[in-house]
Amino acid sequence: MKIRFLLFSLFLTCFGVSAAAQTNAPAPYGPVPSERQLRWHETEVFALIHYGLNTYTDREWGYGDEDPALFNPSRLDAGQVVAALKRGGMRGVILVAKHHDGFCLWPTRTTEHNISRSPWRGGKGDLVREYADAAKKHGLCFGVYCSPWDRNSAAYGTPAYLPIYHGQLRELLTRYGTLFEVWFDGANGGDGYYGGAREKRNIDRFTYYDWPTTWGLVRQLQPEACIFGDVGPDCRWVGNEKGFAAEESWATFTPKGKTDPTRPANGDTMNHIEGPAGHRNGTAWIPAECDVPLRKGWFWHPNEDATVRTPAQLMEIYFNSVGKGGCMNLGVAPDRDGLVCAADIRSLDEFGGLLKTLFANDLARGARVTADQVRAAPTAASGGGIAPFAPARVLDGDRYSYWATDDGVTNATLTLTLQSVSEFNVIRLRENIKLGHRVDAFEIDVWQEGEWRGYAKGQSIGACRLFRGPKVKSDRIRLRITQAAACPCISEVSLFVMPAALKFSSTEAPARAYPAH
Repeated sequence: MKIRFLLFSLFLTCFGVSAAAQTNAPAPYGPVPSERQLRWHETEVFALIHYGLNTYTDREWGYGDEDPALFNPSRLDAGQVVAALKRGGMRGVILVAKHHDGFCLWPTRTTEHNISRSPWRGGKGDLVREYADAAKKHGLCFGVYCSPWDRNSAAYGTPAYLPIYHGQLRELLTRYGTLFEVWFDGANGGDGYYGGAREKRNIDRFTYYDWPTTWGLVRQLQPEACIFGDVGPDCRWVGNEKGFAAEESWATFTPKGKTDPTRPANGDTMNHIEGPAGHRNGTAWIPAECDVPLRKGWFWHPNEDATVRTPAQLMEIYFNSVGKGGCMNLGVAPDRDGLVCAADIRSLDEFGGLLKTLFANDLARGARVTADQVRAAPTAASGGGIAPFAPARVLDGDRYSYWATDDGVTNATLTLTLQSVSEFNVIRLRENIKLGHRVDAFEIDVWQEGEWRGYAKGQSIGACRLFRGPKVKSDRIRLRITQAAACPCISEVSLFVMPAALKFSSTEAPARAYPAH
């Protein structure tokens, strides 16, 4: 059968028939993610580690005049931190290798203000190396944050600073293996030490850093890494530090330049306030990264143990970040020993346990799936197994296999008949995002007391859409696509029950049943 299919494909290719025509696959609609962005979406939850001189001065933003001798933890263990992140459900870790104070956590050749000038590890330490190695050991992706602003450098604000900053990036991009993300903060310019000048230096953040060249270094040296900035180019700031995307959030986005809207590569960030929702018909695939600190601040402070977010609060953030098609970036701050403290570990451990419990059992598994319209599969692929585009594709656990309708069919219904009556209160939907955002409106109904009753509805699905609601018992659920820009390509419909230990936050009411149309 495989040989016959290959021969058939070769025959069609020889006569100029495209691969899409051979498989009858739908054409992509609008912008679609790159391979690096697909991997980013699959990571879903990762951490941003803030640790450095600010940890010892009890500041959030260092001035730049801090003495490197302050950095001398006796118990530092990157493995302890990364292991805690993994238990907390994280799949990646981004280390703040240089914050705005300019202190570099690796032995750089670009400035004296670096970890080799501290007594830690006898001046031979490299914290970036230790975190990169710990991430690899525990199976997490690794990324770096290198602040463009440098309140220590005497050259900052002059043309002489750019070669210094680019040199720092080159070191980070070439010494520590494959990176999954490189983070560029939006804070730029202001008062600082600046080599003893102790003055305020303002720069034009849209032009000073030569963003096309700066981003080009990442593309050249780490082609698999996503670049984070206020408006991209690979993933955008969600626009707040609460970790919440908008109720309807789109991965598509149109960066708007300060002076030239056609040139987002200038690094202009004028429309980051539109980050929570994105743009339905945006010109580029730039999904939302939802960053939020585990504590009140991004760095550890001795009087903030009481501010550690609870597992229930973290789950709410998860539903409003990952559950809105983005990624959740949780700020975790090691203490002055270089370790995750007990209060943070308790919250991370319980949150990770709740995630595992929640998604351990998909109650839709084994259901019979039908649809009122199914895209025709190519004859050559109609042998054994599940046919391409078949309704059952939504249950195969593959993000990129999918049920689809014929071109032009943008209203369709998918029905799941469960193996038995089951109780659930969480529903997860996914589109095959390789083919773009396609669905514009949908409703989910549950069979109750002899009739269909509405349970949830929305507009955007994308990489992941999660709904929480009241517990219901049923053996049937249906997804109705009521509006779409192109034929729907649904890759997952899953059902779960929220762990009993988790209560809804008072800030977000659960979904309520309503009559189905």
